[in-house]
Amino acid sequence: MVLIAHELTDIVRNDAKTDRQVKETVRAKLRTRIKELLLKHGYPPDKEPSATELIIQQAEQMAEADAA
Repeated sequence: MVLIAHELTDIVRNDAKTDRQVKETVRAKLRTRIKELLLKHGYPPDKEPSATELIIQQAEQMAEADAA
């Protein structure tokens, strides 16, 4: 789990420079990268959609906080 968290942080930080609320293509790219990472580490496929959405929500909050 620690490895997944570190990799997710890197993914989110790399994409945090873009306003995800405006650019749906960036959100789609982020969603794909998160899904690939979770599957790579054996995350349960039935729990992946909710985990992905939670991570995207947190990334948006992080981007908003950075912008403020």
